[in-house]
Amino acid sequence: MQLEGKVAVITGAGRGIGKAIALAYADNGASIVCVARTEKEIQEVAEQIENKGGKALAIPTDVTNLESVSIMFKKAHEKFGSIDILVINAGVNKDRNLVEESQPEDWIETINVNLIGAYNCAHAVIPFMKLNGGKIITIGSGRGHKGAQGGSAYACSKAGLWMLTRVLAQELWKYQISVNELIPGPVNTSMDNNEKSSVFNIESEWTKEPEDVTPLALFLVTQPDVGPTAQSFSLMRRDN
Repeated sequence: MQLEGKVAVITGAGRGIGKAIALAYADNGASIVCVARTEKEIQEVAEQIENKGGKALAIPTDVTNLESVSIMFKKAHEKFGSIDILVINAGVNKDRNLVEESQPEDWIETINVNLIGAYNCAHAVIPFMKLNGGKIITIGSGRGHKGAQGGSAYACSKAGLWMLTRVLAQELWKYQISVNELIPGPVNTSMDNNEKSSVFNIESEWTKEPEDVTPLALFLVTQPDVGPTAQSFSLMRRDN
C-alpha cells in the first residue's frame, strides 16, 4: 500500500472532504488521526476505518485553541510514534454577505477557524514533523486567489491560508517537509450552499462529491521528499 507505515492527521475529519480523505488514506495503509470538534462524527469515522482492518484514533479538538491542538498532536504521537501527514481541512463559511451587511462575530469566527486554526495546527505539528520529514496539505479555495463580492471573511481567510502555505514551504523544505495547497472547487458538502455560491452555477464547472477530491489528496502525499512544495493544485476546470 502507498501509505503503509505513515500516520496522517486530518482536521475536519468527521464529514465531507475530511472524512473522504481520512478513509482514502486508511485504505492505502495509513494510520489515521481523526480531528474535529464533534466527537460523535469523528468516532464514527474511526470505527469505520477500524472495521475495515485499519488503525485510527479520534481526538475531539478545537483548532482555534492552540492548547487543544497541542494536546491532540501529543496524543497522536504517543499513540502512533510519528506524524507524517497533516491535512488542514477544518473550515467554516459563516458570513456570505457584503462587508457592509456582514456580522462581525461571524466574520471573525470564519477567520479564526480557517486561518488561525491552520496556523495553530502548523505551529504545533512542526516539532514532530522535523524528526522524520512529512507532508502538509492545506485545503484552499479559488476565492483565496480571486475575490468576489460577498463572503469576504471566507475569501480573506483562504487568501491568508495560501500565503501561510507558501511561507511554511520556504521555512520547512530543509527538513524534508513539503507544504502544498489543494483547491477542490465546488463540492457537495454541508458547508457549501449551492444557491449562494456562484461557482456552482457555472455551466462548465465540475461539481464534485467529497470522494472525487481524494485522488489528488493521495497524489500529493505520495510525492518524493524533493517533490513539489509551495504549490497550489486545483480540481477546478477553469479560473472562476
